Amino acid sequence: MNNEINQLLKEYSDQFDYSKKETVIILAAGHGKRIKSHTSKMLHKIWEIPTVERVYNACAKGLSDANIIIVVGIKAEDVIRMVGKKNSVLYAYQEFQNGTGHAVQIGLQLIDFSKYDGTVYVFPGDMGLIDADTVKFFKDEFAVSKTDMMVLTGQYEGDIENNYYGRIVREKKKIKNKEVPNGNVLEIIEYKDILNISDKKLYKIKHNKKVFDYTKKELLANREFNSGVFVFKFKPLAELIRKIESNNVQNEIYLTDMIYLFNKNKYSVSAVSPKNQYVLMGFNNKSVLKEMDAIARKITYEKLKDVITIDDPDDFFIDENVIDEILEMDKEGLPLDIKIGKGVYIGKGIKLNYNIHLMKNVLLNGEIHFGKNVIINENAQLTCFYGQTITVGDDVKIFWGDVIKGNVSIGEKSSIESGVRITGNDESPVKIGKRVTVKGVTYIFGSEIGDNIFIEHSVLIKKQIVKPETSKADIYKVRFYLPEPEGVEAIKNL
Repeated sequence: MNNEINQLLKEYSDQFDYSKKETVIILAAGHGKRIKSHTSKMLHKIWEIPTVERVYNACAKGLSDANIIIVVGIKAEDVIRMVGKKNSVLYAYQEFQNGTGHAVQIGLQLIDFSKYDGTVYVFPGDMGLIDADTVKFFKDEFAVSKTDMMVLTGQYEGDIENNYYGRIVREKKKIKNKEVPNGNVLEIIEYKDILNISDKKLYKIKHNKKVFDYTKKELLANREFNSGVFVFKFKPLAELIRKIESNNVQNEIYLTDMIYLFNKNKYSVSAVSPKNQYVLMGFNNKSVLKEMDAIARKITYEKLKDVITIDDPDDFFIDENVIDEILEMDKEGLPLDIKIGKGVYIGKGIKLNYNIHLMKNVLLNGEIHFGKNVIINENAQLTCFYGQTITVGDDVKIFWGDVIKGNVSIGEKSSIESGVRITGNDESPVKIGKRVTVKGVTYIFGSEIGDNIFIEHSVLIKKQIVKPETSKADIYKVRFYLPEPEGVEAIKNL
């Protein structure tokens, strides 16, 4: 391990809290060769959130009082800095990717075995559709099962002949005088190994002085597969984790071998499947990542379709925090009358309000606060960076193609018509008063504009415009208000 990574691990890791009875290990060390990208697989985004951050969020919400250990490896620096320093989050470094079992061994090195007793959950870092409800469901099912280990399993939904997953093999129990696989998990058998079983012989597993028989056809027809999500009682896990062997073709240490070790040592292993199968999806290539992003969009649409109006369910983006705020507003019982056009992008930090109309291809990004009854027309862009804020008052209209950036405030009943560019920075914000109209090819930077002003075809840089006391007009007009010229000696007529 180089000194830079070692320093980063210390800087970003919190202390392990032995009073917490739940620990999560997120496996985020892999890069993913098939994704064909210089970006870490764990940092590829689903609905604009890196997949490892999505897994972290689900675990932090579903297990609200847990230590979370993130095992990093390839592109470790990028992953650590993206997730950041958080309470009860620790980082472990897997220098050589030697399998999932090895990654868990690395993560457990941060725990003093003599001081801890509880449960340990393991989640793949690319399972970006996992949610807090599923994590909590898994926790509750494990508690009810009274077993020592549990596997979160999937149910293969395609044509069975295309199922190349390893099968979950369960104990058989008699139900209505018929033996069916309905008990604890005995092992995971890989698809290729099933193919090598003779059609004429039974596949036998001895467990607890019983022998369970399975035909090749029965195993192939089994739709239950391993998702890569596990939970263990800590004591048996600590006892057996170092006994996993790497006697396989890849010479790697697989966490699935813990099933065999638990059963061999008289510990029980159960399994459960989530309600929604999509939460188990991981990705190794761009096409599956795109499919997962589409599922996230569909989930979002289903949450909002009866709350606000979304013109195109297949072409919009709303940040998850904004979604939560919209749903909280809806609980108040008043119609929101929020309309979202095709191609609209609403990023993190946006504060919507009642009766907001965002037309086609509007882009909103940064800390932007809206009043009520605001209309933003097609292709308008409002963006600001960290520490900056755009404030839009009640009854404001922003027209086609306008670009508003940085620290900007727009007063109520103002109208920013097409062709306008407005920019304010930290030192020089833009303040636009009430009932102001800005139109034509106009650029405004770092200026203050009072109430009841009409500006057309102007360039305003660090100017203050206030209606003169001598003016009796309801609206004071300003045109061609140019800044003082600089560098005139360099400008020549052609």
